[in-house]
Amino acid sequence: MVDPVDRLAETVRTEGARILATLVRTAGSLPVAEDAVQDAIVSALREWPRSGIPSEPRAWLTVVARRKAIDALRREATRGAKERDSADLRNLATADLPSDAAVRDDQLRLIFTCCHPALATEAQMALALRTLCGLSTAQIAAVLLLTESAMAKRLTRTRQKIVAARIPYRIPAPAELPTRLTAVCGVIHALYTTGHAPITGAAVVDVDVCAEAIRLGRLVVELLPDEPQPAAVLALLLLTDARRRARADDAGDVVLLSDQDRSLWDRQQIVEGYALLDSSLRRSRGIADPYQLQAAIAAEHARSPSYAETDWREIVRLYDLMLGVAPSGAVELNRAVAVAEAAGADAGLAALTNIAPSPRWHAVRGELLARQGRYAEAVEATTAALTGELTAPERRYRQRRLADWAARA
Repeated sequence: MVDPVDRLAETVRTEGARILATLVRTAGSLPVAEDAVQDAIVSALREWPRSGIPSEPRAWLTVVARRKAIDALRREATRGAKERDSADLRNLATADLPSDAAVRDDQLRLIFTCCHPALATEAQMALALRTLCGLSTAQIAAVLLLTESAMAKRLTRTRQKIVAARIPYRIPAPAELPTRLTAVCGVIHALYTTGHAPITGAAVVDVDVCAEAIRLGRLVVELLPDEPQPAAVLALLLLTDARRRARADDAGDVVLLSDQDRSLWDRQQIVEGYALLDSSLRRSRGIADPYQLQAAIAAEHARSPSYAETDWREIVRLYDLMLGVAPSGAVELNRAVAVAEAAGADAGLAALTNIAPSPRWHAVRGELLARQGRYAEAVEATTAALTGELTAPERRYRQRRLADWAARA
């Protein structure tokens, strides 16, 4: 028998963003919608254990949240709210439950609303990741390289600015899209990255988060089929996700790219990713953006029959291009790994020299030192790599490497 509280938690996890997106459209206010959804969840915690799980949990929460929003707007009306709130009440009172297609459109509206050019780019991404994608403040802070407290303050200020500026809830006109598209693509890519490389947790990959990012990527491609950037983002996601089944063994432990069973790679996703990347490159007339370059790197891995046959020199070349258009510590570190594969551990260690140390930097250095038989130094580096936040499988993997090298030191 399904526990009502567990079913509620699952519904909120999988449907919460859709419920919120629908309510924002009808209420016309992000804060009102967020409060109403939370109130509906509290009501469900009381009602579902007593009366049973409703046959349509998402519809139940949507209806209750709508009633909560109506109550909130009526309370505001008694305090002298403006004419707009009366219109919001009429929208809430007369709206039917939306179809699945309408719900998907609502989510697309919300992501474009969050990425309004009146907001700073990081604020756009943070708001979308929190509101639409349901990431925690800690997860968003990790993606955007900020502290959790700084991110919480930024989210509060961003919501206040949306209310004060009365930013409309709508998909922008075609002429407005260029000012929002980069941020929208950044949100989708950041969401996938969070699922593909979780900060913490029991799994190597958060499948649901990755699937949601791909779904959103498809929506944006459908909306803007002639734009190169959304196609490149979706290509990158599909080419990366194609390797998902091979990234963990039956025990849930990490399997390195060099050891993966390539027969498990999803060929259908790979073929679709190739086609999207080719289409994107044609539309951009050969001027590659960061997503196209990342997708090209993923495509190199996908087309290699084995790890040994990977064209690492081409991958180094692509990372060099990435450093020219979107330099970052992560790109430099990934390039150093590719250099080590193309030219040996000495060259890889040399490439690490001018990169700021981080837990992953120490992990890469430990691997390269071990290749040289410098096991005591590899132990020291890998110990430093354990200081960061890791998923349980990644921590187990590094601890196994540590034990192996300590025994050889």
